[in-house]
Amino acid sequence: MIHLSENFTYRKLLRFALAPALMMICVSVYSIVDGIFVSNFVGQDAFTAVNLVFPYIMILGAVGFMFGAGGAAIVSKTLGESKNQLANQYFTLITVVTAGSGVVLAVAGILLLRPVMQWTGTSEQVMPLCVEYGTIILCALPCFMLQNMFQSFFSTAQKPRLGFVFTIASGLANVVLDALLVAVFKVGLKGAAIATAASQCVGGIAPVIYFACKNGSLLRYVKFRWYGRVILKTCTNGSSELVGNIAASVVSMLYNKQLLKLVGDEGVDAYGIMLYVQFVFVAIFIGYCLAVTPVVGYNYGAQNRAELQSLLGKSFRIIGVTSLVMTGLCFALARPLALLFVSGNAELCDMTQHGMYLYSICFLLAGFNMFGSAFFTALNNGLVSAVLSFSRTLVFQILCIYVLPLFFGLDGIWISTAVAEALSLVLMVAMFICNNKKYGYFSRKVKADA
Repeated sequence: MIHLSENFTYRKLLRFALAPALMMICVSVYSIVDGIFVSNFVGQDAFTAVNLVFPYIMILGAVGFMFGAGGAAIVSKTLGESKNQLANQYFTLITVVTAGSGVVLAVAGILLLRPVMQWTGTSEQVMPLCVEYGTIILCALPCFMLQNMFQSFFSTAQKPRLGFVFTIASGLANVVLDALLVAVFKVGLKGAAIATAASQCVGGIAPVIYFACKNGSLLRYVKFRWYGRVILKTCTNGSSELVGNIAASVVSMLYNKQLLKLVGDEGVDAYGIMLYVQFVFVAIFIGYCLAVTPVVGYNYGAQNRAELQSLLGKSFRIIGVTSLVMTGLCFALARPLALLFVSGNAELCDMTQHGMYLYSICFLLAGFNMFGSAFFTALNNGLVSAVLSFSRTLVFQILCIYVLPLFFGLDGIWISTAVAEALSLVLMVAMFICNNKKYGYFSRKVKADA
């Protein structure tokens, strides 16, 4: 077991990040399963419905990421201050608040589902499918939010591999049920929705049972009282993750709205395939950030500036190499990935392949921007983290979505994300420079074992 208090060499850092990264990759792959089964066994209208509803579900589920990222930073900092019992009280409180928020948002989400789909420009033909698919999945929203929350806390508990195990169990439930309900028993889109909801229940409830029992991790559920300031700090500190996930989903809906105007349902399908690829590739960065955030938070609480500097430098180098590899893979796999979803539609396949070539440029920069926001979250600086995330996922994206197509047409849509990432990188560098005096992560060169 690797402890948060250790000196992290490259080897230890990669080992510690491996399980969360694999966990997020699995989550992403399993989320794609619905799309593959629906596109091949139900039909294009159903596939379009899945792509239209998915961003809406992610907006509501993003609250779980907020409680997870913001809460993990607070709990890990408290552990670094050697206040273990208090850390467990905070953890218990955050879990209860997350579950309660999920119930409220599930009800609101179901009531607003049809109006939101109408706003995106969904056709009358696809609308009933959107309502059917979305309503079933929203019933499991409390579990989905808990699943998102626990993704951050497994690393804090020094049990990243356990998080991977629960993710595998959740994903296998989704795959098996999709195969049975959609491919074998021909339940259709409703079967895909049931499979996803059931898998989210597995991913959300199993960790609750683990932490409620006696275990060997740093965290467990204990008696607690209301800490209003902790919940407020959790929300503000995790606001960047909330804003980032909501903004990304809103932007996806705006992409769909623009594509419906430019090329119709086929544009939505092509973009949906690109998003599936993005989920898998970006999942590596998300997993790495989930692993490193509690380590940064712990060392910040322990006032170990030397380790903070070492972690920052190593992380940038790891992300740089990973970014190059992923961009190359996206270029190489563009055609096979397009054929996986739309092999029977040559025109849509060509559109998807061309769009993926342009879209993949964003992977060169996305990892740096995501880590920058997560790093400031770990330092309990929710404001800077939120500014970075909000600018990257919403402001720059919307600007590019509406401006670039005026000059480049459909290609302007495909390159919007890459241009937005470039603008975000400039802002991130500026924020690191401006806050260096406060945190000292660039102040002196630290020698660390590789």
